[in-house]
Amino acid sequence: MDETGVLGLLEELSILLEDSKPVFGKSNLRQVDIAAAFEIMDEIRDTFPSEFAQARQIVRERQSLLDDAEAEANRMIEDARSQAMTIASEQEIVRISQQQADQILADARELERQTRAGAEDYADEVFGHVEQSLDTLLNNVRRCRDRLNANSLAAGR
Repeated sequence: MDETGVLGLLEELSILLEDSKPVFGKSNLRQVDIAAAFEIMDEIRDTFPSEFAQARQIVRERQSLLDDAEAEANRMIEDARSQAMTIASEQEIVRISQQQADQILADARELERQTRAGAEDYADEVFGHVEQSLDTLLNNVRRCRDRLNANSLAAGR
């Protein structure tokens, strides 16, 4: 048998028919070696099942490869989606963290402003007490000097 299988056998049958002699007076009829034709047809029948089995095996293998490729593509798509979600989640975390950092910084600045204002108010209050105490002390010093001077004048100095 030819290595091309059924196609080779069909080619042999075609050659057998082409090489056969026409029936006298009837150009559409041929005298064919029936034994050779049946032998080729038997070979075709014998070859068909194995070639069909091979073709089915090839189709199954091809389908398996397609299924594997589709599964791999789906896995890659799912991985990409998962990574996209992770990145989006991380970006959301970064955004929230930045907002929190900005809020903490704003709160710290406000606390600093309030603390500074409170410290200035407290310092002003302390200085006011010191000033009042110094005024009182200065007035006492002046009265004492005035008394001292008044006593000195009275004593005749």
